[in-house]
Amino acid sequence: MTVTAPCPNVFDAGLPTIDYDDAQNPDEAHAILCRARERAPIAIGPHGPELLTYDVVRAALRDHRLRVPQGMFLAAQGITSGPLWDRVSALIISIDGAAHHRLRRLVSKAFTPRATARLHTTITEVMTGIVDEHTAAGHCDVVADIAKKYPIPIICALLGAPPDDWELFSRLTDDIFKVFDWNVAAHESVILAAWSELDDYVDEMVAARRHCLTDDLVSELIRAEEDGDHLTPDELRMLVVGLLTAGTDTTRNQVAGSVHVLCEHPDQWALLGRRPELAAKAVEETMRHSPIVFGALRTATEDVDIAGVHIPAGTLVLANTAAANRDPAVYDDPDRLDITRNGVPAIQTFGAGTHYCLGAHLARLEIAEALTVMTQRMPGAHRTGPAPWKPLTGLSGPVTLPIAYN
Repeated sequence: MTVTAPCPNVFDAGLPTIDYDDAQNPDEAHAILCRARERAPIAIGPHGPELLTYDVVRAALRDHRLRVPQGMFLAAQGITSGPLWDRVSALIISIDGAAHHRLRRLVSKAFTPRATARLHTTITEVMTGIVDEHTAAGHCDVVADIAKKYPIPIICALLGAPPDDWELFSRLTDDIFKVFDWNVAAHESVILAAWSELDDYVDEMVAARRHCLTDDLVSELIRAEEDGDHLTPDELRMLVVGLLTAGTDTTRNQVAGSVHVLCEHPDQWALLGRRPELAAKAVEETMRHSPIVFGALRTATEDVDIAGVHIPAGTLVLANTAAANRDPAVYDDPDRLDITRNGVPAIQTFGAGTHYCLGAHLARLEIAEALTVMTQRMPGAHRTGPAPWKPLTGLSGPVTLPIAYN
């Protein structure tokens, strides 16, 4: 009889340790991750085990024993009750099991490629208008002048909110998004005030739409029905807030991050300017190479053996999607940026399994149009000053990105 030896505890297995919080850009972080991945498929990071290889990350994101932590970052900061906890734990990203499947079924039709495609003209017009404000000057800061102004008008058009309210949505979203920082307690009053104000706004929108449904997302969510089941008012509010928080800062930062890496590769910038049909590939490749989110948090709901080590129940695990996206076992010459890559596996940046990003189609379309407009209207773009990134252990992206162009 063969007896299989038990897997060693992940914290006692002699795994490499990593910390890339001080990295100034993705390449610096990837140098750290690469050295660790050469030694083992898992490393120990500041908050727990980090999964580093494509196959291990892909499997973990589909493993029902590894769930999104309820309340996201809050529990790791000692917040497990109170108004902030109640708000975040009710977001769709924090919900699992039957409740999550029910919400996904009800809202999935509102986020199909066909549903988001109707925004194509709006997206192009918004980005063209923003870029045209700066083309004559020959220089701008991509973060402050372009990326920051970009997603909110599109989200407002998706929801059916009037242009006069764009600045209001931008302010409320900026404040609410602080709930995903690692120092949430310091912003609690600001977050809650903004969230309450947005709730009131959404309630007014819903009340108006119930009497006159249109073709916007709020109307689609009101129409959402399956076997007599409908979204409750609380669920409608939650989904709108989730869309704003998930689709604003992420898009802003990834646009800036993608522009940054393309500016570092002028041949790729020029190629996309000549061949706009490569825009979709450029989105995938820049997000593979330089994503603004490095990983997806998970909590082990039971003991799990992964890649030869034992992860005890309750352990916080980071599926490092950025490391997976540069795994040399999957991507040829993974540090090379090549917007013409063909036949490569899907990037892990949008997640996988039941929590695959609902807004992935919209995000891809927004970034593709941004890159198309900028490479065509800002030829020869190149960086003119430092472009440090925010810490890569949270939502990252360039803090500033000064460029000049012809």
